[in-house]
This record gives sequence, structure tokens and C-alpha cells, in this order.
Amino acid sequence: MAEYNFNEIEQKWQKYWKQNQTFKTENQSSKPKYYVLDMFPYPSGAGLHVGHPLGYIASDIVARFKRNQGFNVLHPMGFDAFGLPAEQYAIQTGQHPAITTENNIAKYKEQLDNIGFSFDWTREERTSEPSYYKWTQWIFIQLFNAWYDKSADKAAKISDLISTFSKEGNVHVKAHTDFEGSFTAAEWNSWTEEVQQKMLLNYRMAFIANTTVNWCAALGTVLANEEIKDGVSERGGYPVEKKEMQQWCLRITAYANRLINDIDALDWTDSVKEMQKNWIGRSYGSTLKFKLENFEDVVEVFTTRPDTTFGVTFVTLSPEHQLVAKITSPEQKEKVEKYAHWAKNRSERDRISDTTKTGEFTGAYVINPFNNQKIPVWVSDYVLAGYGTGAVMAVPAADVRDYEFAKKFNLPIINVLEGEVSDISKEDFDPKKGTLTNSDFLNGLEVPSAILKAIAHIEANAWGKGKMNFRIRDAIFTRQRYWGEPIPVYFKNGLPYVMDESELPLTLPNIDAYQPTETGEPPLGRAKDWLHEGKYPHELSTMPGWAGSSWYFLRYMDAHNDHEFVSKTAEAYWQNVDLYIGGAEHATGHLLYSRFWNKFLFDLGYITSKEPFKKLVNQGMIQGRSNLICKVKEANIVVCKSQLKTYAATNNLNIEKDFVWLYVDVNLVDAKDNITVNDIQKSRLDLKETTFVATLDEEGNENILCDVLIEKMSKSKYNVVNPDNVVEKYGADTLRLYEMFLGPLEQFKPWNTNSIDGVARFLRKVWRLFYDESNTLSISEAQATDAELKILHRTIKKVTEDVERLSFNTSVSTFMICVNELAALKSNKRQILEPLLVMLSSYAPHISEELWEKLGHKESISKANLPKFEEKYLLESAFDYPISMNGKVRDKMSFALDMPVEEIEKAVLASELVQKWLEGASPKKIIVVKGRIVNVVF
Repeated sequence: MAEYNFNEIEQKWQKYWKQNQTFKTENQSSKPKYYVLDMFPYPSGAGLHVGHPLGYIASDIVARFKRNQGFNVLHPMGFDAFGLPAEQYAIQTGQHPAITTENNIAKYKEQLDNIGFSFDWTREERTSEPSYYKWTQWIFIQLFNAWYDKSADKAAKISDLISTFSKEGNVHVKAHTDFEGSFTAAEWNSWTEEVQQKMLLNYRMAFIANTTVNWCAALGTVLANEEIKDGVSERGGYPVEKKEMQQWCLRITAYANRLINDIDALDWTDSVKEMQKNWIGRSYGSTLKFKLENFEDVVEVFTTRPDTTFGVTFVTLSPEHQLVAKITSPEQKEKVEKYAHWAKNRSERDRISDTTKTGEFTGAYVINPFNNQKIPVWVSDYVLAGYGTGAVMAVPAADVRDYEFAKKFNLPIINVLEGEVSDISKEDFDPKKGTLTNSDFLNGLEVPSAILKAIAHIEANAWGKGKMNFRIRDAIFTRQRYWGEPIPVYFKNGLPYVMDESELPLTLPNIDAYQPTETGEPPLGRAKDWLHEGKYPHELSTMPGWAGSSWYFLRYMDAHNDHEFVSKTAEAYWQNVDLYIGGAEHATGHLLYSRFWNKFLFDLGYITSKEPFKKLVNQGMIQGRSNLICKVKEANIVVCKSQLKTYAATNNLNIEKDFVWLYVDVNLVDAKDNITVNDIQKSRLDLKETTFVATLDEEGNENILCDVLIEKMSKSKYNVVNPDNVVEKYGADTLRLYEMFLGPLEQFKPWNTNSIDGVARFLRKVWRLFYDESNTLSISEAQATDAELKILHRTIKKVTEDVERLSFNTSVSTFMICVNELAALKSNKRQILEPLLVMLSSYAPHISEELWEKLGHKESISKANLPKFEEKYLLESAFDYPISMNGKVRDKMSFALDMPVEEIEKAVLASELVQKWLEGASPKKIIVVKGRIVNVVF
């Protein structure tokens, strides 16, 4: 007797795959390659909940499917193992972050294995392993030893630049640098090593500089913009302030244009492409200098609309602008200082998104060079220090932000545009359309022509020059943490030098605590005698969390190479990732940094692909199904939802004001949203002494009917569903199918364990196709019927198309229809069931492997060839024609599709039913529409 015991079956095949390294991939093959990758997971202590595997299941289906299609598939997994959570735990407990990380990874791997993923674990990488971060350090050294040659539009070796400096200085050098001075070869050659090294920092792709950062004192580290939300740290909710510090930076700005230009060729969603373009923020315009009244200084702005300069009614500086303190009048000093302090400590995200305009008048004025008008200078946080020059020429008639600011502070508005959509106060306003008015020599010109003429006027008068500008800033590359990649830098006479490549890896030293030193140095400042060559101090900051994840996809190609980060042969074979699946939260940071590093390595000839990810898909979130119970605010009483109205009315209580909703553990709630009082008191100790107004079930249990809310899974909401529990109760194959069945991969969808039974029943139906009523394997070797072949090939066609377009939910539906139809035909033919199993194996691999073995196969089903769709089995040979008498259908008759019209007419006329309706009369005509209908007119 053989029953479908999913627990035994799944453990058996997971053990088999591991022992036989079924999914180990070679770097060379005669098969075409396919590289499918999941975004690098961070192994948190909480482990996986059922929302996490969604993308992994999707990528695994594709990986398994492609193997069956004849591809050599690379489907690796590893861990982004450095990070702040492990360090924070180390600070609290004193336990080394490596121990926490190892435990978390072990838990993750166990959970992943339980779901039956076909990862090639022989290629596993962890960013916290010295064998891995040795190569992250190596890439940093290449960045330090490189510069960006604008003439060639690519990175180049710094040694070539040094050679040029020694021969001809920097006169003919077109580099991506903020340095605007010049020097001759003689000057360069006369400089000391110290002076030369200082100059080279202006050119290096990795450089050290004083820069304004987001400093979180509570976490003791710098945070990236994406790590801040609503002005506080995303982790912990601690205050964040702007602070100037010496930091390592990478010149990602050198690649800004290429990062925008190359993205259109990628198979990514338009929304992600747009997010990247907006983050980079390319715009063309002009710089323009406004002379300050009573000062020698000028305020330089960058504007994309120099044509509107006649409409400037005020100039706005960012709170961080270097001129704010200097030009503010004594009368305005206190107000401006107070405002600037508040504004500086807001995150850029908040400053951009806030619709409420704030600011202060500095008391200073500038002169508009176009008309010599005196204009007030304000300071406001809607102007960002990092974009353009940190100063804006405000044209309220042509810019919505300026308009809102002017309206709030009663500043003048001079109209400079006319046309149907040129009124800024109306919803259809379009600043890019219309003709210029009140603008002297620009009057009557269309906007595009006016922009060009205005730039020419600015350049002719030496007030500025036309230029391309970008919002993106150079990437800050240091974090004041312990648990991160050490930067392979030491300092000699205060100047940075990189270590020799042969000295890598520079490993993390042991320290007595994982927090900053008493003097404010990063945690690595606690390391004793941590010196290069015993005398030169090391860099005490570590790399940011995104360092190791910016190139991991390359390391998977050649994971055990001790001599290179990836061999040329391995990289040339795999090239780049064919399908990349992950969350949309990485649409800017991770993807931009990965593309940047990839392009840099491409420029230096280390890799052959200029883009890392061909196709990108963002999976949606599986939301939690929260359950809540209702408690009286001023009393320790919980009321069942079904009795709430009656209880409130009896006790003169208002449901809106006098009750509060509390979360209960969703795993203890039944299919009808009831939870027993006993379960509430066990799971929520704070309700131990509570009085419950409950209902009684048939067994005498006190029940509370819960309310339902769909929201993000969170421990605090008691709505986290552990996949381990689902696998134990229903099986991994059921979990895989159910997550795909919930809806389209990219959409958000709610989890409801109570509706998983349908998928579990489907798998039992699959099992029963192979076994008779006595649970004996019963497979027929007979030839399949046309009806069976039609069902099979319709399924092959649909599922193949679905996998190619990642429409997994419709595939599950197709499988269910197929199995139901085959069951109705009592089909047990090998000719049908074998190909069906191969198709199903990508989605439900364990049951497919087991039944494949039962059919007598010795090799894993992952080695089988995917069945090919044959259209001939879907072609109909006959058609059931509706027989219409004077427009009303009275009968149906089946005829071969290739039957001549004359023969169909004869057969219809010979029908007893047709003769009955004709009552002996002859029809006026018979209309035969081939493959559709026969109409008899009489």
C-alpha cells in the first residue's frame, strides 16, 4: 500500500539532492547557459516568514524548468552577512557578530532546504567570510588606483594618469574631478610624494574627503539616505543629524550619464527604470551668477530654465550653503540660525516630499544680471545642498515649488509665460510649453528656442555656462561600525595608501566591545596594535553594507577561485544574470551600486558585460492576515465581535470611542475567524485576568469572533506565519504551489492559511492518478486517446508560455484543470502521466520525483527533457454545428471540419428533426458557415 505521505517523501528527496549534489553546475557546457538569481538575503534572527520565499519559489520554478528545457542553469544562494542588526545585538550582549550571523544562516539554510529549492550550495558565498571580502577589498584597491577619463568615457589606471602628469602636466587631461586648477609637468615632477598624493586624491575613483553625512549618534555610525525615514534611523528610530566628517567616497557621478543611457536596453519594468533615472536626476541647463549686494561674493545657481530669468523674484539657498552665515543680516541672524539648525537635520527624503514650504529671509539681496533688479535672498529646506549649487533662482510663475513658497510668504510673482497651459495656478499648467512674455529679447519665443538663446546670452556675458547636471552625489563609502569589510588602507603622514594585493585579506581584529571608543573613534579604534607593518595606522571605518552585495553575482560564477575574483573563462561563459528576482525596495541603492561596480570592472577589462542583470522582476509582498479582538478601553473586558453592538448599547458605550482593538496570534484563529478564550490567555499574558464576553461552540469552548485586517507581516501584529509550520502540516510542495496560486508574482496579495486546503487536495488528486482504489501503482502502457493527448498538450502549451512570462498563478490553475479532466477520464497512461510529471516537477518537485521513481526511472526528474508541445493534438477534426431554423437553434449535428458544404446541406435536410420543422415544405435556402453554424430558412 502506498499513500501520499508528503513528510517522508520530501525529506527523502531533499536528502537525495544534497547527497548527490543534483543541482551542482559546471562552468563549461555544450548546453546554452541560463543564470537565475535571487537578491542577496540578509540572515536576520527572526528567520523566514511565508512572505519571504515568494521570489525564491518563482526563481526556482524557472531554474528547474530551464534545466528540463536543456539549459545549463546557474542558480546559487548565499548571504549578505555583514550588517547593523548583528552589530547592535553584539553591543547589547557582548557576543561576537560572527556567532549571531552563523546561527542565523544555519536557521535560514534549514528553512530554505525544507522548501526544496534547487540551489547549487557548492557555490554558497557569505560576505563576512575573509575568502569573500578579500575580493571586495581587491575591488576597492582597483577603484583607488583608477580615475575617470572623460575623453574615453571610461575608467582607466591611475598609473597612466601619473605618467601623463610627469610628461605634460594636467593641461590636456579631461578627468571627472572637482579640481579646476592646472599644473605643468615641471611642477608635478618638483612636488614631494606627499603633495603628489594629495593631488591624486582629486582624481581617484575612491577618494577621501570632508563631506556632510547623516550621523546617528545612538547607532554610532553614518547612515545612507535610504536608511533614514521621517528624520530618524529606519532601524531603531533614533535621531539623525547632518554632520561634516572625513569619509571615503566613490565617484559614481562619473557614471551618471551611462547609468541613465544604458538602462533603456534592459528588460526591467518602466517604474524601476524611472526610479533610477529620477535618482540620478539628469538635467541640462546653465549656471548663472547673481552678484550679492554689499559683498564681493556671488550666488551661483544651476537652472534648467534660464529663459525664465526675467521672472526671478527671489533667490533661495539651502540651509547648508556656505554663504548663509556670511550674508545673513544681524536682524535676521537668530531666526536664520534656528531655522537652519532644524532644517539641516531633516532627511533629504522628507525635505523633497514635504508639501509645506518653510523658510527665512536672510536680509541679503542679489542683483539679477538680466535686468539689474534687486532680489531678496531666502533660505529654505526645499533647496538641497547636494543638487546643483545648493542655490535656486526662484521663478514663481514657472515652478510649482517656487509658486507655493511665494504665495506663503507674499513674494512677487512675475508672469513670463503665455499660452493655453501657462497659468501655474491651474491644474493643466505645463512649464515646458508656451511662449515667453515680459522677458525682453526672449519675448515671443517658444520655450525650447528661448532656453538656447538665454544660454547663449549668459555665456556671451560670462555670467555662467551651459552644462549637464545630475542630482546623484558621489557615494559615501564608510561606516563607523565593526561588523563590515575592513578598508585595505593605512595612513602615512596623514595620507591614505592602499595595501598590496598580496597582503589581502585584511581581516577584522578582535576587540573588547563593539561600540565607538570613549574618544569617539569607530569600534575598530579599540583594536590593540592594529597597524600596517607595525607602524602605520589602518583605516578605522568599515565598508557600507552594499559593498559586498554590489558584485556577488560575479563571485557565484567562480566561487572557489583563490587567484581571481572571477576567472575570465567563467565570466565569459556566464556573462551576466538572465533573470534577477527581488524586492522593489532595492530599485535605487543596490541596483545602482551594482551597475556602477559592474561598469567599472568592465572598463578595466576584468569582465565582458557592461550590465549585470538582463531581466529584473520585483515580486510583490505577501501580506499578513491580522486578527483583532475588541477590548473596552476603561475596563479589562474583551467583547466578541458578534455581540459588540448589543454590549455597547446595553452599557451605553460608543464603539468608535470606547473600545480598542488588540492583535491576537493569527496561527490560533480558526477558518471562521474564531479564537478560543483559552488560546488568547495563553498567547497574550497581558489578558490573563481579562473578562470575556464570548460565545459557546458545540463543544462548550468559549470563542471570540475576531475582526480581520490585511497588512504587512510583523511580530508586533501577531500575524507572522512561519513556513516551517506550513511545511510540517501541508508539505513543501503545497506551500510552493499555494504561494504561486495566490496571484500574479508582481502584485501584493494576502496570505490566508485557511484557503490552502484546495492546493493540498490537488496534490492528493495527482497522486491518485497513479494509484488504483487499493493504493496499488497502476500505470497503463496503452496508447493514449485523442482526448487525453489534447488535455496534455493544452497543458504543455499553456504552462510553457506561463513560465516564460512568469505567470505562475495561471500555471497552477492549468495543472488543476488538467488533473481534474484526466481523473474524469480515469487516465493512467504512461504516455500522458510521464510528461505531465516533468511539467509539474518545477512547481512541486518532491511529489514529482517520488512518482517519477515509481515509474521506474533511476535518474532525477530534473535530468528529464521537457515535453514539447505538438499543435496537431489541439487541432479539431470535427465540429458540433448548431442547427438553426429561421434563426432559432433547434438541434446540434457533428460534421468533419473538411466536409464539403453540399454534403453538410444534404445531411441536415435528411435529419428527422429538420424535416419535422419543415413539415414537408422545401427550405428557401440553407446557409452553412464553416466551423460555426448551419441556418435553415423556410
